[in-house]
Amino acid sequence: MSAEIICVGTELLLGDILNTNAQFLALELANLGIPHYYQTVVGDNLDRLKQVLAIASDRSQILIFTGGLGPTPDDLTTETIANFFGVPLIERQDVLEDIARKFAERGREMTPNNHKQALIPKGAEVLPNSSGTAPGIIWQPRPGLILLTFPGVPSEMQQMWRETAVPYLKSQGWGKEIIYSRTLRFWGIGESALAAKVTPFFNLSNPTVAPYASQGEVRLRVSARACSESAAKELIEPVAQQLQQIAGLDYFGSDSDTLASVVGQLLTDADETLSVAESCTGGYLGSLVTSIPGSSNYFLGGVISYDNSVKASLLGVNQSDLYTMGAVSKLVAMQMASGVRSLLSTHWGLSITGIAGPGGGTATKPVGLVYIGLAKPDGIVECCKYQLGQNRSRSSIQHASACNALDLLRRRLLTKHEQGL
Repeated sequence: MSAEIICVGTELLLGDILNTNAQFLALELANLGIPHYYQTVVGDNLDRLKQVLAIASDRSQILIFTGGLGPTPDDLTTETIANFFGVPLIERQDVLEDIARKFAERGREMTPNNHKQALIPKGAEVLPNSSGTAPGIIWQPRPGLILLTFPGVPSEMQQMWRETAVPYLKSQGWGKEIIYSRTLRFWGIGESALAAKVTPFFNLSNPTVAPYASQGEVRLRVSARACSESAAKELIEPVAQQLQQIAGLDYFGSDSDTLASVVGQLLTDADETLSVAESCTGGYLGSLVTSIPGSSNYFLGGVISYDNSVKASLLGVNQSDLYTMGAVSKLVAMQMASGVRSLLSTHWGLSITGIAGPGGGTATKPVGLVYIGLAKPDGIVECCKYQLGQNRSRSSIQHASACNALDLLRRRLLTKHEQGL
């Protein structure tokens, strides 16, 4: 038994509108413990909508439609559903009166085409819309199949879902279990490398483990089906612990954790401060750090040292080294980190210098070459070199550089804590 989400609207296919309805409904179905294997987006076309209905009604037991309930000729959802199941559309006087009342309350005149929104397939129940003019339907056209339709407006759809659809589905025996997920987050390891380490976990049935990657970060989603959230967490916890142990320092947090929030908490716990010096990232590293509430407790500030004169005058980078080694070099990155730490009197100084592209690269210093310097509380400075790839976009290189910098600091903070320093 499973549900399927069918989003209707040519504007979705063209990319004019972001399909947030599908995301909302997917999360809601998980909360109800309703399996959900398919999502379909179809344009405002009667024949193609019928084709989607034929496929979906054969493989799923709950069909959830969004969009296509308006008054214009291209709003075809209700009409197509009635036609597909061979039933007439009946004008509901109560729905018509509700639409007219809403127009009157808004000081607008109801036009004849709005009568279309009062047409409901014979035998279907109205799914009321308290804020908009387009009602939905709840209908069982045949045993074992439930259809629910919603307008495409997200606020209206979400309200209708919570007020009517959820109680209805629960009354039909759904929602006795939930699907709860925890997302483990990793940095510094590729998706294939992590997958190779944890391959046996992909064969689990409850909880399940699935990998996915985004912008250099790898995630493992651990999902469990249970009668309650607490019961699901009990199933997930031992598996999550094993995955974390296998990954070691490559694991940095779960769910809403970010590298910036984790680093912020580590600095707070150690009662230590941070300053940054940035070249190719142009303030992006500082932006990530300060996106965390309370970051003013540990982040004192930064220097965006794009020009070499700023590196020399503010950060104390040796001009001779800038000339001979170049701004994108290990030695300069180390001096930038040490310089900003000294300038702002912080425990840690973090620096980034590199070539973000798309131009400026050479055979010896290609686009994507980045050096990250870290000045530690004891005055020792280290530097890591990264080859982030010549074919990546400028924004992608900047993002990866800032995240690698935070990850380097995170690892050193953890090591320092473990050593009791």
